[in-house]
Order: sequence, then structure tokens, then C-alpha cells
Amino acid sequence: MSQLIRYEVRDRIAILTVDNPPVNALGPGVVEGIEEAVARANGDAGADAMVLIGHGSTFIAGADIKIFGTIKTREQSLARSEAMHARLKRIEDATKPLVAAIHGNALGGGLEIAMSCHYRVMAADAKVGQPEVLLGIIPGAGGTQRLPRLCEAALAIEMCTAGKPVPAAKALAAGIVDDVVSGNLLDGAIEFARARAAAREVRKTRDLTTKTDRNAGVAACAAARTTLAATAKGLQAPFKAIDAIEAAFTLDFEAGSARERELFADCVTSTECRALVHMFFADREAAKVPDVPKDTPVVPIARAAVIGAGTMGGGIAMAYANAGIPVLLKDVDDAAVQRGMATIRKNYESSVAKGRMTADAMARTMALITPTTNYDGFDQADIVVEAVFENMDLKKTTFAELAKVTKPTCILASNTSTLDIDEFAQASGRPAQVIGHHFFSPANVMKLLEIVRGKETSKEAIATSLALAKKLGKVGVVVGNCFGFVANRMIAYYMREAYLLLEEGATVSQIDGALTEFGMPVGPFGMQDIAGIDVGWRIRQHLKLTGQTRAEGPQSEVPDRLYELGRYGQKTGAGWYRYEAGSRTRIPDPMVDEIAAAEAAKRGITRRKVTNEEIISRIMTALANEGARIIEEGYATRASDIDAVYCYGFGYPRHKGGPMFYADTVGLPTVLERVKEYREQFGDYWQPAALLEKRAAEGRGFHS
Repeated sequence: MSQLIRYEVRDRIAILTVDNPPVNALGPGVVEGIEEAVARANGDAGADAMVLIGHGSTFIAGADIKIFGTIKTREQSLARSEAMHARLKRIEDATKPLVAAIHGNALGGGLEIAMSCHYRVMAADAKVGQPEVLLGIIPGAGGTQRLPRLCEAALAIEMCTAGKPVPAAKALAAGIVDDVVSGNLLDGAIEFARARAAAREVRKTRDLTTKTDRNAGVAACAAARTTLAATAKGLQAPFKAIDAIEAAFTLDFEAGSARERELFADCVTSTECRALVHMFFADREAAKVPDVPKDTPVVPIARAAVIGAGTMGGGIAMAYANAGIPVLLKDVDDAAVQRGMATIRKNYESSVAKGRMTADAMARTMALITPTTNYDGFDQADIVVEAVFENMDLKKTTFAELAKVTKPTCILASNTSTLDIDEFAQASGRPAQVIGHHFFSPANVMKLLEIVRGKETSKEAIATSLALAKKLGKVGVVVGNCFGFVANRMIAYYMREAYLLLEEGATVSQIDGALTEFGMPVGPFGMQDIAGIDVGWRIRQHLKLTGQTRAEGPQSEVPDRLYELGRYGQKTGAGWYRYEAGSRTRIPDPMVDEIAAAEAAKRGITRRKVTNEEIISRIMTALANEGARIIEEGYATRASDIDAVYCYGFGYPRHKGGPMFYADTVGLPTVLERVKEYREQFGDYWQPAALLEKRAAEGRGFHS
């Protein structure tokens, strides 16, 4: 029998323990071992029933994600699925009661195995789920057929299309499990199995009728498709999951399972699946910095401080408080601090009103944020995050002050989005402790933390920052110190093309619409109206003083014209769009088109019809080409780090895998050819990155 499954008999109950650390994933040999152990117990005269349980912290967390990378064709997928279905049916055909004892998580294939057992019991804090959709696939081992036989259609659909796990109490009430054990799980499972054996009860999930009748089940599937049309635009896996669940209501188990296998094969060989699996691993790779060993000492962050109580500073303070870390929030005077605290309170009150937070939890979290107008207590902080106005002199002064009022081990972080971290480091006199912590707005919500290392930033500060990002619920990505770092350096090229396309004849709403149709949560102009056109203007002024631009090529004057008109975006009721009082609904404004036409005329541009296809091609090519330069120059460790930055910082669609992965799916020879075409059409500022040329010539992608 497989060494991955331990076998013992206790008081005539066979205990089958899955032991495949760390999370008992269904890697090679695990399911085979379970099948073999069940067969052994079934023929063991000394055993009356069986309990299947996981060793360690969880039952079975699901499939080994690496497996999906080995499936290249539909035929391979179908063969694997058929073999898995057959194994689970043989497990289910055991003649002695088989009880799954679930602690931790039973996810994906783990839940499918549990549903193939005759009964299921759970620890009170355990969860079950079918999260395959988060990887662009559907349950492929009978999950869409067995789950509707245990719970109502609505819950089965929700679990398979949203991917969120279900806690024990809900799973019991729904019928997914048969009991919740309050004491020792194994002891409770043994007692449950003994009772089933005494009653000679064996129940096969596949023989049950669906919990919801056929007509109601089909209607629930139709309603879910309508909802997903708005919430899952551009995705295929959630719709495939509904198709498979519908088969449970319209076909018998065998035919429904065959339908599931076909739909699973559609998904597992799709670009959507490859992209989402890529992002799954990109998240984990981002935490690996080549020159920062895994055992690098980490400074415990017990207390924090934030300087600047504006939009970003307040959001950062909330991020710390949400993680249970006490935080000082400082600004220049009491009025500024109180405005910041009022905004924080309003945000939490909104969460309470929406049922996302209890009033008690809000009170406890607010109590962790202490407003202040001086540096009292900063000597106790383990980290200080500077979030003052984006002005070099002001920030250098702030870092010099921080060096005087904080302890020597305190990490000094800056939330700057563009400025030179090394200048702050020198101003502090403690360059090893200085690092960039670039949060994205709203900082309490967005998951990216761009961690910017300076020339002298210590490995301990980097390791601490990565650990802190995880504690804050963020994805930390370490990048180098260049203007704009990775996120804003690349967004400059994204915006350059948006501005130029506007001058060439596209409209604001057309460009935004093309990008949102592509999968972005908001287009470039809608994004600027949220962030503030004045923010970009200030950055451009700083660059003019230093003789720089944000990106090579023509720099449109249209955003400067809007700034001069006082159109800063949503906060002034007008920017690229108009806004009614109290509303964030974007209303196209012909005035912007007139300004764009006037600027185009100044530069001698003949306006023309621009297609949505050209919009996507130009903008995505600009992103990929600049991303290649960033990797060449060493400011990003790997292409997947850039993908993580864009997916978590700007909402780039995960099902397209980030801008560098998307370039791979287009094909680097095609991307290179586009760069060359644009150079001929628009000018020499379109220059192919050397890495792009090299990889294209080698027939490789950015991620090869």
C-alpha cells in the first residue's frame, strides 16, 4: 500500500490517514493509495467500518496545482478524468461504511473524495469548498454531480462559481456533511462509523436524487447565468460549472459525469486556466527574492506609525489596524488629523452598514488608531510609513526628523509612488532601514504592496517587509528603485498611448470602454478621474524641473489643459468626464473631445477612426515592451512579478495572466512585429526592448 496512506485498526474501525505534507494535496499516488486502503479495509475481517482522515493541519486541500501544467490536450484531460471518476466510484462501492473526517479544509478534489465516502463529519472550525473556478476550471472528479445531490441547487452553484469555502455549520445545515464534532474529531468519527456499521448503513451519494427537483434546478442555473453575465464577464469557467451542474438535474449520474468530464477538458486546456494557474504561482514566487535567504531575520512589527492623514495615509493606517497592529496617525495639525479620522470612521461605518463588519469589531479596530500632531510615541514604533505630499524636499525633511525620533531598529518606509528612495535614505542617515512601501488606493482594500529596495536597504528590511505584507493581507512584490518603480513606470507608457489615441481620433469613453471590455475594472481616464488629474500634473512638473519625462515619445498636453481648467476629476465634479453632484457616474463631455482635437491640430495630427482592436494592441504592446526593459535593467526579478504588480495594483484581469503573460499568449514574435510597425508609423520612440527581441528570436516567452 502507498506510504502516503497509513492504515490501522482501532476497536474494529479501520483508520485511513492521508499523510502527504504539508496540506495532503492530491499528488501522484494519493488517490491510488486511498483506493487501495479502502479495498484493504473492505476485506479486513477485523474492521467493521472505515474512517478517512488527514494527518496534520488539514483533511485534503485539493489537487496538486502543478498537475494542471502537465495536461496539454483534451485527450489527456479526458483520460485522467475518466480514471479519477472510476477510482472514486470504486471507493464509493465499498460495502462497509466509509466516513470522511474533515478538519482544516476539504477543497476541490478533497471535497470530491469526501463526497465519494458514504458519510462526512467535520470539526467545528473546518471548511469545505469547490474553488476550482479560481484556477479557470470546474470540479472534474464528480463534484458538480455529487454536490447537487447533497445540497440545494443555489448553494451548489454558488460554491462552484464563486469558489468560496463553506463553514461547518452551514455545510451541516445544507446537507453536505452529516455531523459536526465538537470534541476530538477522530474519536467522534469513529463513534459515527461504529453506529453506521451497527445499523448496516451504506449510502452512496451518486445514488441520491438531486436535493432540488429538475425544473427548479434548471431554473436556478438559468438565473445564475444571468447574474454571471454581469459579474463574470470575460470568464468561461463559471459558466461551464453551471452547465455541468445543470447536467446533474437533466441527466443520470453516468451521463452527467461524462458531461462534466467534457466541460472540464474545455477548461483545463484553455488560456484562462493557464493564466490563472500562472497567477497562482506568481503570487508565491513574488515572495522569493534571490539575494534574500529564506532564513533572513525578520523584525517583529508590534507597533506602527503613519505620517500623513490624507487619503493614502488614512488607508494605510486602516490596513495596519485591520491586521490588529496599533498605529499612530500623525499630521501637521488637529484639523488635518480629525479629517483623516472622520474619513476612516466613515469607511468603517460603511462596512458595518453592508454587514461586512460588526459594530463591536469597528470599535475595537478604531481603538487601534491613535491620532496625533507630534512625534510622541514614535520611539516605540517598529515601522513608520511616510505618506506626506509627493514633494522631494518635504519627504527628505520628514526622513531626517524620523531618524531623530525613532529607535535605531525602526524601519522607515515611504509610500512615494515615483520619487527616489535613495535620496530619502541619505537624508535619514540610516539608509539600511529605509525602504519603499508603495500602497495602492484605497490602501485598506487593494492587495498590492510594491516594496522598493534602495541601494543600501538591508536584507532584514526586505524580509521584514515581505512578512509584514502577508500579515497585512497584501501581496508584497520587491522591485528596484527607478522613477515610478515598476507599477508607475509602466503605467506612464499605458497612459501615453491612451492620450495619443485620444488625439488621433478615439474618444475618452471609447478608450475606457475598450479597456473595460478587455477586463480592466476601469479605463485609463476613469482611473485618472478617481486618482486626481492634479496628481499627475504635479508629477509632470517635478519631471520638467529635472529635465525628464515619464515616458519616451510625444507627451500630450490634453491633461495639462484639463488641470488648467480646474478639472481634477471626481473631487471637482469634472475631469475627463463630468459628474453630477454626489454621483460618481461618468458622463462623457464633448469639451474634452474639442480639447483633444485642438491639441492634435497643434501637433499636425490628422484625426481618423480608431478601432477598439488598435486601442488594445497599442496599449498592451507598450506595457509588454516597457516591462521587458524593466526586467533587462534588473528592476523586476522576473516577468511574473510584473504580472502580480499589474493584477493586484491596477486590476489587470487575472484570467489573462498579467501584461507579460498576455504578451506570451499573443506570441512575442507578434508583439515584436507590432513594435516595429508602430515605429514606422509613429516614430522612433517605439524601440523594441532587447529582451523582447532576444526571446522572440529564441522562440521563447517572457516566462519560459
